Amino acid sequence: MAKIVLIGAGSHVFSKATICDILSYPELRDSTITLMDINKEALDLISTYARKLVEQHGFRTRIESTVDRRKALDGANYVLTTIRVGKGRLPGAPPYMYYGVDLGHNDTIQAGGVFYGLRHIPVILDICHDMEELCPDAWLINYTNPMAMITWAVHDYTRIKAIGLCHSVQSTATQLLKYLGVPITPEDLPEGADDYYTTLHNRVYQETKDISFWVAGINHMAWFLEFKWRGEDAYPLLRERFKDPAIYSGPDAHYAGADIVRVEIFKAFGYFVTESSAHMGSYVPYFKKRPELINKFKLGERKPQNRISEDENLKQQLSSGQKFPIIRSIEYGATIIHSIETGVPSRINANVKNTGLITNLLEGSCVEVPCMVDKTGIHPCYVGDLPPQLAALNRTNINVQELAVRGIVEKDRTKIFQSILVDPLTSAVLTIDETRDLVDRMFKAEKAYLKGFK
Repeated sequence: MAKIVLIGAGSHVFSKATICDILSYPELRDSTITLMDINKEALDLISTYARKLVEQHGFRTRIESTVDRRKALDGANYVLTTIRVGKGRLPGAPPYMYYGVDLGHNDTIQAGGVFYGLRHIPVILDICHDMEELCPDAWLINYTNPMAMITWAVHDYTRIKAIGLCHSVQSTATQLLKYLGVPITPEDLPEGADDYYTTLHNRVYQETKDISFWVAGINHMAWFLEFKWRGEDAYPLLRERFKDPAIYSGPDAHYAGADIVRVEIFKAFGYFVTESSAHMGSYVPYFKKRPELINKFKLGERKPQNRISEDENLKQQLSSGQKFPIIRSIEYGATIIHSIETGVPSRINANVKNTGLITNLLEGSCVEVPCMVDKTGIHPCYVGDLPPQLAALNRTNINVQELAVRGIVEKDRTKIFQSILVDPLTSAVLTIDETRDLVDRMFKAEKAYLKGFK
C-alpha cells in the first residue's frame, strides 16, 4: 500500500484533481493519501472533500491530514508539491507596468519568475532534506513554479529522485484539437462531465489512435516536434486553419483569451509551443516591449480567475450533500504512481536533468522530454538535437535559469541581478540601471522571504 503525500494540499483545484486521479485507478484505492498544508482552514476543506469522496464511493482509501510536514513525509513513497510562498505580487513590489512596459507577473522567468524561485527553492530544498531523512527512496513530483529552476536545484543540491510536472503539453494538445475543429457530441462526454474541454482533455489523456504527439524543449517552452491526427501530420491542416485569424484571435480562442502570440511563433519558427500566448509573450522579446504591441497581440486581456468563489463553491457542494464524480484529469501525477506501483507502462512528459537527452541544450540543465514509466521508475527518452531555431529560443531562457539557480542557492545577489539582465524581454526593454532599480525594488518588497543575501 503506497503512501502518497500532497504538500500544499490547500490548493483545492489541484488537490481535488489529484485525489480524483488517484482514486480513478482501482489498484491505488488501498493507498494512504496524506494531505499537508500550513493553512489549516484550507487543509480542512480539502480533507473534508477527500473523506466525503472516499465515503461516497465506498473505497478503503485512508485519508490523513496534518499541518506537520515531517509527520506527513515519514514513510512516504510519493511526495507531490504544489506550494505557494506568499500570495501573488507582494506589497511594494514593482507594478504590472514598469518604465511604461508590461513585464507581467511571471512565474517562470523575468524578475517575477526569478523572485518566485527565490521564495520557493529554499522551501522545496528543505522538503527534500526532510525526505532524505524520512523517506529517502520516495519520488518527489513537483508542480510548483518556476518549474525548471526548482527541478534544476533539486537535481543539483539534493539526493532525492525527482521530476517536475506541468500540464502545458496536454493542455496544448487539447487546444490544437480545438483548432483542428474536432467535433464533440454529447455522447462523447465522460460520465459527470458537461463541457467540451473536459472531453478533449479526456481524448488527449488517452492519446487514442486519433492523436499522437512528440514534444520536447524546456518547461513552458517545449515544442510539438510531431503532431498527428489519425496518423497524418496535422501541421499542414493547422497552417490552413490559421489563415483565418478569427480561429485564434478572439477572446474565447483559448481559456486565457486570444492566442495570437503562439500562432505568430508557429508561423515564424515552424513549430507550436506549449505555453499560452499570455505567458509565451513574456519569454521572448517580440511582443511586450511597447504598449501598442501589447494591445496589438491582445496581451492585456487575460480572463480573471476567482479562487475565493472556487472555495465557496466547494463549501456549498459539501454542505449540499451532492455526490462527487471521479473524472480523471490530464495531470500525470497519478499515472506515474500507477505505473510504478503496478508495472503497467505509460508515457508522459516531465522535467528532468539534461543528461544528453537534448543534445543542443546545456548539459545538466532542466529539460522537458517524453518519459517512459514502469515498475522500475521513470525513464527519460532521448530526443537528440532540436531544430536549431527552437534550441536558440530555449537557450535564452536557460541562461536566466542557470544564473538564478546558482544565485538562489549561493545567496548571491549579484547573480540574481545578472540573471534578470540576460532575460530576453527585460533586456530588450530596460537599461542596466533600470534593471538594477527593478531588482532593488523586488528585494525590498520581498525582504521577509530573502534572508542572508550578500
